[in-house]
Amino acid sequence: MAYEASRILHRLGCDVRVFDPTHLPVKNDVDEKNEKVLELRALSLWSDGHIWCTPEQHGTLTGVFKNQIDWIPLSAGSVRPTQGRTLSIIQVNGGSQSFNAVNALRILGRWMRMFCIPNQSSLPRAYAQFTDEGDETSRLLPSGNRDRLVDCMEEFVKYTILLRPQFELFGDRFSERAERRVKEAKAAEKVDGVDGSQLDKPPAAGIDPGKQSKGKEKAGTATDVVNGVNVAGL
Repeated sequence: MAYEASRILHRLGCDVRVFDPTHLPVKNDVDEKNEKVLELRALSLWSDGHIWCTPEQHGTLTGVFKNQIDWIPLSAGSVRPTQGRTLSIIQVNGGSQSFNAVNALRILGRWMRMFCIPNQSSLPRAYAQFTDEGDETSRLLPSGNRDRLVDCMEEFVKYTILLRPQFELFGDRFSERAERRVKEAKAAEKVDGVDGSQLDKPPAAGIDPGKQSKGKEKAGTATDVVNGVNVAGL
C-alpha cells in the first residue's frame, strides 16, 4: 500500500522516498547514531510531508510503525523535524474495514505538530486487493478503494503546496519568542557585569561616554521587537 501511494505521488510530480524500517532498533537512549536512525531523521528533515501507512493489529497501529515515530524527536535544539509538515494516513486490514489505526495515527500526528489532511484511506481484506502479495512491485487492483487512495494523495499534495511556504511561520511561537527574549536579556547582563573591575575603568580614548550610553539604549529598544511584533505589548 505504501508503494502504491508512492507511485501515485510520483505521477503527481512529487519526489518520494520510502523508509524501510528493517534493522531499525527498538527505541532506546544509546542508538542515536545508528545508521537507520540517522536515515529516518534525515528523511524527515528533508521532507515537506509524510505518508504514514500501517496495518491494524489488535485494534490499533503496530509496534513496528510506532517505533519509527518514536525515533523522530519533537525537537532537536532549534530544529523540529516534523512541525508544520503535512500528513496523510493509511491503514490496511486483514479483515473487514476498520478505522482504529487511522484514528490513532491522526492523534499521533497532532502530537508531532503536523497537519493531518481531512481525508484518509482504510483498505479492507488487503490480502485480496493486490496482484502479488509481498512484492513491492505488486499493484493495487482497480476498485473504489484505489480511487479513494488517489483522492487522498491528490488532497495531500494540494495541502502541502499551500502549507509548505509557511514552515517558519507555523514554527514561530509567542511563548518561545518571550523565552528567547528573557535569555538574551540575561546574557546581555552577564556580558556587561562579568568583571566588576572593568566597570571602574575610564572609557577608551576617543569615545564619548554619552554616546556609549545612547548606543546601549538603542540596542535595548531593539530587543523589544521580535519578528516585527512588539512582545511587550502582547
